[in-house]
Amino acid sequence: MDNNMNRPSWDEYFMEIAEVVKKRSTCLRREVGAIIVRDNRILSTGYNGAPKGLRHCLETGCMRSNLKVPSGERHELCRGLHAEQNAIIQAAVFGTAIDGATIYTTLSPCVVCTKMIINAGIKRIVLREAYNDPLSINMLEESRILVTRMTE
Repeated sequence: MDNNMNRPSWDEYFMEIAEVVKKRSTCLRREVGAIIVRDNRILSTGYNGAPKGLRHCLETGCMRSNLKVPSGERHELCRGLHAEQNAIIQAAVFGTAIDGATIYTTLSPCVVCTKMIINAGIKRIVLREAYNDPLSINMLEESRILVTRMTE
């Protein structure tokens, strides 16, 4: 926080918005929000939940919980898309270029999201909470994407 004017830094500002975005999540296990920003302008937002037009886990229940699947495993059994995936897809749907952008996410990306972030040309990730995914961490290090962790 800038003590002189009590204004949040850009990173604090955008992370706070990502925290609000995650409130739209329909996941029963974890709420996650993401926003994609370039030149201090929001390009896209996303939260985790079922594909548009399909019933949400709030209605159907969570298959992964019912099967007692540990966190980080068997992503294919989930009805939902991750927040980062939805933010990237939303940008694509509306024709918004995100190459060179920063993604703010309330949880560090899993390996699937990491691969999408790399191929989308995103150059920086700002995250709030760490998620233990060793392959994701290795791929981010190899990609040279700048990763910044913020604390509350």
